[in-house]
Amino acid sequence: MNTPESIVYTAKAEITGGRDGHGATDDKAVDVDLRTPKEMGGPGGGANPEQLFAVGYGACFQGAMGLAGKELGVDTSKSVVNSEVGIGKEGESFGISVKLTVTIPGADQDTAQKVVDRTHELCPYSKATRGNIPVELVVNGS
Repeated sequence: MNTPESIVYTAKAEITGGRDGHGATDDKAVDVDLRTPKEMGGPGGGANPEQLFAVGYGACFQGAMGLAGKELGVDTSKSVVNSEVGIGKEGESFGISVKLTVTIPGADQDTAQKVVDRTHELCPYSKATRGNIPVELVVNGS
C-alpha cells in the first residue's frame, strides 16, 4: 500500500439518504441531490455516485497528465479527458468499471500513448483503482 508522505488537503463531505439522498462538502462547493439512475430502477433527476466518480477521476487524470506531459516534453494544455464509469452486477453486489478516452491535440499517437501511460502511473485515482477495477485507456493523438 502506498501512503502519502503528508496530507496537504482533506475533502470532507456529509451524505444522507444514500443513492436517493443528499451530499454536500463542508464548504458547500459541492451540494447535490442524489438519485438512483432510471437505468437502475430509480427516479433519476439528480446526480449519482458514478457521475461524481467520473468527474473526479477525469479531473485528477487530467491534472496528472500535466505532470506527465511536462516530464516528457509534451504540451497537454489543450487535452481532453472523457470519462465513463459503469456499474453492474458483480456477485452478490455491484462493481464498477472505468473507461478514459484521452485526446492530446498536437501529439502523434505514439507520443500521446506514452503520456497517457505515464499519467496512469502518476494519477492518484489510477493508483487507488489499480488491481481493483477494470480501467480501459483509449488514446487519441493527432
